[in-house]
Amino acid sequence: MTSERPAVVHVTCCPDGPFLVRGADVIRDEDGVDHATHRPVVAVCRCGKSTRKPWCDGMHKLLPRTPPTPRAATGE
Repeated sequence: MTSERPAVVHVTCCPDGPFLVRGADVIRDEDGVDHATHRPVVAVCRCGKSTRKPWCDGMHKLLPRTPPTPRAATGE
């Protein structure tokens, strides 16, 4: 019996852009459909406007940027 270790997958969130996913063999979309990856790094849509979902097509560049949310001050 061989035990395979799961691949290490790293996800980086690009500011106002996609998720960059490194090391994944498959990306499962919101409908449960598996999409095979053929590159070491893939860009996954985070804005929801891509015409190539789940992949990023750069549509986020046409959307208005959202200002960062200010952090709540912690008072002691």
